[in-house]
Amino acid sequence: MEASLTIALVQSHLLWENPIANRSMFEEKIARLSTKVDVIVLPEMFTTGFTMAPHHMANDEGPKTLAWMQEIAKKNGSAICGSVVFFENGNHYNRLFFVHPEGTYETYDKKHTFTLAGEHEVYTAGREKLVFKYKGFKICPLICYDLRFPVWARNIEDYDVLLYVANWPKPRIHAWDTLLAARAIENMSYCIGVNRIGLDATGHEYVGHSAAYDVLGNPMIKLFEEEIGTVVLFKDEILAKRAKLRFLEDRDHFNLIS
Repeated sequence: MEASLTIALVQSHLLWENPIANRSMFEEKIARLSTKVDVIVLPEMFTTGFTMAPHHMANDEGPKTLAWMQEIAKKNGSAICGSVVFFENGNHYNRLFFVHPEGTYETYDKKHTFTLAGEHEVYTAGREKLVFKYKGFKICPLICYDLRFPVWARNIEDYDVLLYVANWPKPRIHAWDTLLAARAIENMSYCIGVNRIGLDATGHEYVGHSAAYDVLGNPMIKLFEEEIGTVVLFKDEILAKRAKLRFLEDRDHFNLIS
């Protein structure tokens, strides 16, 4: 039987620095899913919006959201992922969780903090790239600004799905569209990006454009409203395209040292 992965892209507004209200909102949205999916993807910092004041949140909000994600994953029989403000050992992180249906989880801390907004001053950057297996697919999750750094995303692990969660604003949305397609093309992988929509408390506007691209950079789905879109990925499509075109066989070999 051909391996496939059905992914729900949840494009939503976010309530500013209000984890309780955001968790409730997303629980209601997820409950309205009409089809069974394998992965539910939420935006970057989905419980707060892109806040540069993590101290406004209680230190236990991160663990509370992780517990909520585990509950949602178990209830729906689907993995769920998104990033949150997380406090640990005296530091704040922009941390992505990928929670499996049975409650186990993977974590990725955003490597490229967004210096234009001062993210590097209040959040500790991650150092480790994450690639893991789920239902026959190798997945590499990254966060927002990471999209601008192709070396970090380079497919040296033969992953199948590159997954970005983001708060990417309207003035630079063309870059978002272009770079998502480019990451798919150069890595010969599916590339999925889930962005937010609406205004935040700092006046930044977000217009979504959550999307999925196939291994040749062709758009499979793109969202422009507050909505949930679903897309099905097929492992055989990746294998067939890579076997025919073999572009990854000519990739540069390197080791990152910092």
